[in-house]
Amino acid sequence: MPSRPTRGLSPFNPIRTRRAMMRDGVYGAGLLAVGSWITGCGDSTTGGVQTESNIANIGPLGAADENGVRLPEGFRSRILARSTEIVAGTGYVWHGAPDGAGIFPQDDGGWIYTVNSEIPNGDGGAGAIRFDSGGDIVDAYRILSGTNFNCAGGATPWGTWLSCEEDFAGHGAVFECDPTGATEAIRRPTMGLFTHEAVAVDPVDARLYMTEDQPDGGFYRFTPSSYPNLGDGTLEIARVVRFDDVQAGGASAVEWLTVPDPSATDVRTKNQLDDSTGFLGGEGIWYRDGLVFFSTKLDNRIYAYNAADQTLCVLYHAQSDGGTLTGVDNVTVANPGGEVVVAEDGGDMQIIALVRDGDECDLGAVIPLMQIEGQEGSEVTGPVFDRSGTRLYFSSQRGQGGDFFASGITYEVTGPFVV
Repeated sequence: MPSRPTRGLSPFNPIRTRRAMMRDGVYGAGLLAVGSWITGCGDSTTGGVQTESNIANIGPLGAADENGVRLPEGFRSRILARSTEIVAGTGYVWHGAPDGAGIFPQDDGGWIYTVNSEIPNGDGGAGAIRFDSGGDIVDAYRILSGTNFNCAGGATPWGTWLSCEEDFAGHGAVFECDPTGATEAIRRPTMGLFTHEAVAVDPVDARLYMTEDQPDGGFYRFTPSSYPNLGDGTLEIARVVRFDDVQAGGASAVEWLTVPDPSATDVRTKNQLDDSTGFLGGEGIWYRDGLVFFSTKLDNRIYAYNAADQTLCVLYHAQSDGGTLTGVDNVTVANPGGEVVVAEDGGDMQIIALVRDGDECDLGAVIPLMQIEGQEGSEVTGPVFDRSGTRLYFSSQRGQGGDFFASGITYEVTGPFVV
């Protein structure tokens, strides 16, 4: 196990980053770090108003609205962007195959929504939409170009977007992006070259966790030498001591094995250590309150890893409830309630909330939050809440036409997720 890392400064405007992190309450221990907005894990306020989760009380989905989205009573949707079309009020043509996403609050009260593009042949990357404090679109632009199959990723506590290449040849990289687009993205090869899916930051232990979209993909941990600088560090892969126990509904200890060659010069990272555990198609991942939740699409499971205890268990398996949630993909966690929110790749084209009753794998209710009709050839991608917890963003990657390059649609849903 590597020694505890020292702490350094991010290369992205470090002076502002420190101030912003202190302002938003993310520089101390036990705070939310990943996947969308930059705010405290235990933060239950929006604009100074005390809030609590209302997700467990949300009613059934109604009929599809004018945008083809089924929502509970009291919710509404709007379309923000369509692939190959200019984002309204901007000069930016929205990219194809919108996928993993994050949200970053800004000093003016607005926020930036970053979205990957899962396009091959150097046409992938990521774009961004900027909103003012009232939620109106004021700008859209590119933040990463010239990359391939940018599927998912994750946000960092220091305000950058980590965009991951799902390169099927096994040499995909992580790119650290400035959501404002003012600073050029930086390639981070020391985080490993493999079929990257998503990444989550644990700010307490100063580590990053990653998934791999392969039928025998690894579950990885990266420890920066000087957190939060990602230029150097140690890459490890998980070995689940009693994986059969986990699959059967129990829990097991996890050991971490150092990957000999993170650059995968001759052998893929997942194959370099015989004792490492293969997962059936790693997808979305998210950190919250010492827990790392991640999905595996080929067996429809949501795992929970306890970073302090270094144990793994299964929160959800499709067979456990008859398959309400299938095609598990991108993952986020709702604020302030901590519900694990999962998008479907296929399935019923739904986003579903998993309500926990207690411990990390004590599943309570399974609650649909929305469903897109008439787009069965697509998948729901990039679910992420804004800082207030009242807006949910997501995309239909291939839309109604099913065209990977030209049919994507990006949405916003607002409503009483919190009260």
